[in-house]
Amino acid sequence: MAPPTRRHRPARTLLWLGLLIVALFGTLFAGTQNSTATWTPNLALDLEGGTQIILRPVAEDTGDITSETISQAIQVIRQRVDSSGVAEAEITSQGSNNIVVALPGTPSEETLELVRTSAQMEFRPVLVAGAPTPVGDGAAAPEPTATAQATEGVDDTATDGAAADEAATEETAPDAAAAPEPTPSASAPASDTPTKAAPDSPSDAAYYITPAVQAQFDALDCTDPVNQTGGAPGDPEKAFVTCDPDGTTKYILGPVEIEGQEISSANAGLRQTSSGAFTGERVVNLEFTSKGTDQFTAVTTRLQGLSEPQNRFAVVLDGLVISAPGLDPGTIISNGKAEISGDFTQESSITLANQLNFGSLPLSFTVQSEEQISATLGSEQLEKGLIAGLIGLVLVVIYSMFQYRALGLLTVASLVVAAVITYGVITLLSWTQGYRLSLPGVAGLIVAIGITADSFIVYFERIRDELREGRTLQQAVERGWERARRTILASDAVNFIAAVVLYVLAVGGVRGFAFTLGLTTLIDVVVVFLFTHPMMSIIARTKFFGGGHPLSGLDPHRLGVDVPRYAGRGRVVSPSTTEKSAKADAERVPVGVGSGTGSSAPAASGTTIAERRAAARAAREADAPPPEPSGPAADTSTSSEPGTGRTEGNEH
Repeated sequence: MAPPTRRHRPARTLLWLGLLIVALFGTLFAGTQNSTATWTPNLALDLEGGTQIILRPVAEDTGDITSETISQAIQVIRQRVDSSGVAEAEITSQGSNNIVVALPGTPSEETLELVRTSAQMEFRPVLVAGAPTPVGDGAAAPEPTATAQATEGVDDTATDGAAADEAATEETAPDAAAAPEPTPSASAPASDTPTKAAPDSPSDAAYYITPAVQAQFDALDCTDPVNQTGGAPGDPEKAFVTCDPDGTTKYILGPVEIEGQEISSANAGLRQTSSGAFTGERVVNLEFTSKGTDQFTAVTTRLQGLSEPQNRFAVVLDGLVISAPGLDPGTIISNGKAEISGDFTQESSITLANQLNFGSLPLSFTVQSEEQISATLGSEQLEKGLIAGLIGLVLVVIYSMFQYRALGLLTVASLVVAAVITYGVITLLSWTQGYRLSLPGVAGLIVAIGITADSFIVYFERIRDELREGRTLQQAVERGWERARRTILASDAVNFIAAVVLYVLAVGGVRGFAFTLGLTTLIDVVVVFLFTHPMMSIIARTKFFGGGHPLSGLDPHRLGVDVPRYAGRGRVVSPSTTEKSAKADAERVPVGVGSGTGSSAPAASGTTIAERRAAARAAREADAPPPEPSGPAADTSTSSEPGTGRTEGNEH
């Protein structure tokens, strides 16, 4: 008994594809009704135009404006813009000084303010640290919550360094917008007048935490993403209320004690003991300038006598607390070299070190110009690009119809399905991820036409090869698919890896090309598996294609099934040769061998080729006429001559 074969349900596969497309565009429809989604993808700067801002760096010492500091400033601005959700922004240097920031579309005022605001890092003392949620009207403010963990001191007399534990999460997060102005619960505005004439120190909470500051702290909601985008550092002489980038803690900070420009260097690495051995713990090493060393010595000396959380200092970048470490008991850092430790990963330690380095830029910026830029050139290029894509698509269709006749219509239908899915995915990404389609991205979509058509050609040619072997169309479709899908997956894998490498290593518009190339490669796999193969299985059952109509593209005569062909090893096979018959019979087994009927049925699974050929020969021998007698054996025949009345035979 033959083992059960897997049942193919092409209609069910097509149904799943249809549900996928419906879900994709259903999500977009819901977004257009309840959110900011649109039915068209957002366009990048080269296709839509936008706003261009030219910034000029300003420094106390003109020698501080170098190509390196300009490059670091560009990275700070790019980090701000990317965290605000704006994609395809162009941030470049102009000449030796200016920085040009071009934002696509109509950016929000908050995004523009992020660009205009100079990157500033500050060290402020922590006065209060609490839960990120706001306090309700009439409710008491929460008790300060200690966020730093207990630390272990570092015995390193050579560097006189100190270990500090991370109070806040050290992962990279979007820089945040200024904290909203509080709305006090009382009918009269809360007073912003200190209760003392002068502070005892920058950590004097009684002086700096006025009723207005307390009301602002109570009203602040750090879980709101709006308060996690930074940009406003606050008055350096007053208390400052802000969040950490993750929205897990909110703070009241004292006045600025050390400016970010006093940081000499910062780097991430492994903790090293006094004997020079590495412990495997991730740390960030920080070193100050001579002026910063004196300031940091004074800060660490004062913080030693304070309780949690006022024994901590906050590192503030663009108005957000990126780190709030505490000091080891009894540790005073007098040589300007500090070591920040905590629950770091390699990525988070590198991120903090970069932030400390970027924040040390001794630069501020003035806006030289701010203007709207058009996309006239980009629109013209887009029009020509679309024409080129249309020409390429028409050529693919013409080739498919010429080479595959009616079967080429399946190629056209598959391209249409791929285009619909690609359009829906790009539009969805524009809404949910802020993606913008650029001119290089359009080029990637055009290249994808050839990649997608190549997959269909591989599949169709495999089917034709199976038909030349004498199989029926339904058999050829399944056997051809088993052979073609490996080739298709290998080809698409190479394209996808190339797109990923190009995206990682490239910058600017080239990344747009790599993104769409990788996206369409994945969509090609989906279309071939969920549409092309199931549709081929369905049309193989029709009389037009299954019968090999001359216009179907699967005509046996056109494929050379009935003409001699080279079979390898010096053999030429034709339909009348024994080899051809043996191959055809290999798919069949005799029924009623020896009965003389010569009928046959499909071969039973599990038999070898030799067994099937032996059975076929037995069937042919059973149907063949007996051989003519010859030699002495012929004497055994009897004959009767009319009129003689006798019979002749062998004499014994």
